[in-house]
Amino acid sequence: MGVLGEFEQLILWAVLRLGADAYGVRIAQEIEARTGRDVSPGAIYTALGRLEDRGLVVSSTESGGVGRAGRPRKFYRLEPDAARSLEESWNHISAMAEGQVERLRRVGEG
Repeated sequence: MGVLGEFEQLILWAVLRLGADAYGVRIAQEIEARTGRDVSPGAIYTALGRLEDRGLVVSSTESGGVGRAGRPRKFYRLEPDAARSLEESWNHISAMAEGQVERLRRVGEG
């Protein structure tokens, strides 16, 4: 499966959160809304392509709807390996951070 980078994790969490509505622009909006991180659609699509090449997400294309000038939209969903990798990453971070959040805040306050 390989190690997931931070940006890949954010994308996978967004895909999971958005469910059937997970397409590039919405994924970028979700990441921006939840993290405050400005994300370009190009970066999202590049990362989604890598994730798809690794078998972590799968895409399907749907034809355009009313008001979209008939442009198709590519939707993404998690594959089981992505869910396992994301959970493993979460478990590692949680184990390392356990009991350290207050200490981290104190250090951050200088």
